[in-house]
Amino acid sequence: MSMNQSNNQIIKKNLLIICRGAGDLATGIIHRLHRAGHRVIALETDYPAAIRRQVSFCEAVYDGSAAVEGVTARLIPALTDAETDAETDTETYSGINDTPAAHIASEKWDSSAIEAVLEAGEVPLLIDPKGESIALLKPDIVVDAIIAKKNLGTTINMAPLVIGVGPGFTAGQDVHLVIESMRGHNLARIITDGMAQPNTGVPGNIAGFTSERVIHAPAAGYIHDVRKIGDIVQKGDEIARIYPDKESYDNALSEYVPVNATITGIIRGLIREGYYFREGFKIADIDPRESELSNCFTISDKARSIAGSVLEAVSAFEHGVKIY
Repeated sequence: MSMNQSNNQIIKKNLLIICRGAGDLATGIIHRLHRAGHRVIALETDYPAAIRRQVSFCEAVYDGSAAVEGVTARLIPALTDAETDAETDTETYSGINDTPAAHIASEKWDSSAIEAVLEAGEVPLLIDPKGESIALLKPDIVVDAIIAKKNLGTTINMAPLVIGVGPGFTAGQDVHLVIESMRGHNLARIITDGMAQPNTGVPGNIAGFTSERVIHAPAAGYIHDVRKIGDIVQKGDEIARIYPDKESYDNALSEYVPVNATITGIIRGLIREGYYFREGFKIADIDPRESELSNCFTISDKARSIAGSVLEAVSAFEHGVKIY
């Protein structure tokens, strides 16, 4: 079945919501919307770099599926060249979805696979960093929760309701609504005019720690995780090693840069084994609250707060209440 043929079947059953991004904050949003009964599709990059991997649906890109608090996201593989050629030969491009972006999307993913995952009560996840599938699937709502601190291509005409999370969006211009993502009094506030607070580069305060609890790569290279998420570490403990090149990493050579814990606590986030990054890249997060191990495996308060505001906006839209 082609994507064009089943598009209407997908969008007529319930509200269809596409979420750009599936990191930990986006996962909180996807999880809340899914639990509220909406049909949600997640879009991700080829190589997501989540730190809080235990609560990030983007891990499905690597593992095929990812489960977070009882909800499963499942990767929809891109069609092979042979499948694409076969579908293109028989496809007639006309009507409502007859756009270049729709053509591209219809040649990349199997709509029947998307529908099957939705029918199974799961969240389909597409590797679609540019959002090419949006023009074809025609969702009722698009949520940009990439948290890139800037707009990576989301426009207000992508759907009847477009929501941007965090800085980089202007309500009324490139999105209809903006959700504040900075911790503090205004966290999760729905902004109907203007922008979220600019990124300060300083992590939120947890138990008196801010910048100290987030670890950035002291060098570029491939990471080998010495410790794992959930481990309790002391300040100065080695938690990972960075190898300068693939050969050094593959052979565990002695030439590496150690990554040490910056504070005592629980490793709440650690970038995926073997990931390559540049110097200064965010690679780990330590929670100083040693008694709260479950925090490593559950959606955060921040993600839930933001998700609640997104759901509020979605519910208003669903009931015809105009809030912008």
